[in-house]
Amino acid sequence: MQAEEVSTDGKIYIVSDAHIGAPFPDASLWERELIAFIDSIPDSAGALYILGDLFDFWVEYGRAIRSDYFNVLHSLRNLAERGVEVHYFAGNHDFAFGPFITKTLGMIVHPGSVTVELQGKRVHLYHGDGLIRRDILYRILKRLLRNPINQAVYKLIPAEVGISLASLFSASSRKAGERFMSEKIVDEYRQHALALLQKGSDIVFFGHSHHAELSRWGAKVYCNTGAWMRHYNYATLAGGEVRLWRFRQGEIPVEIQARERNTGSNAS
Repeated sequence: MQAEEVSTDGKIYIVSDAHIGAPFPDASLWERELIAFIDSIPDSAGALYILGDLFDFWVEYGRAIRSDYFNVLHSLRNLAERGVEVHYFAGNHDFAFGPFITKTLGMIVHPGSVTVELQGKRVHLYHGDGLIRRDILYRILKRLLRNPINQAVYKLIPAEVGISLASLFSASSRKAGERFMSEKIVDEYRQHALALLQKGSDIVFFGHSHHAELSRWGAKVYCNTGAWMRHYNYATLAGGEVRLWRFRQGEIPVEIQARERNTGSNAS
């Protein structure tokens, strides 16, 4: 399939899995650091790609937006107003998008994976949910949650009740992910990325696993953006070169080094 060519001046930033609004004592710190990060990039950024799960859940009601999301949304709106493209990929905690995200905030929403030409590279971007073999039940659930009719029916529930139900689902999903994430599953994501690279992509970006890594097979690159939640990971693409970082406000970002892998074997 021909990749769409996207002309973007400036550095491209990629981040995922901030889970803003999650019920943890240190969640306010993730929010402050994320806002500092967003506010630091307008002068150098051509685009920001959010690879899902920016919030602990997103259900867009016509007249109800969670107040604890306001500061992050405001920073993203300011970023878009300064001419930086903001792309939002649906994750497993992003249940229902609507016109507030696209029209009011000016974001570009991607419900699934995208392959585009960026800086002369064929780049595949996806949150990463549903790729693991054992995720059969989740893939069925995903179809139900993303169904427009089901979403419309859900939004008939009073917002307070709907938000409470979504919070319970998010907590269950997050705990399941933390419980079952292992090196075997991390390697399964790596194998998925390698398959895409072998089919013609030059760079693959995933999130979802909360495991940050940058792997190279010669000129081919797989980057998992890890998680902003607690780890403050993000990636950059500049001049066709991918780099992986850890951010802390007021400090020089720490680079996470790439791992060179054997081009003649599998991903391990």
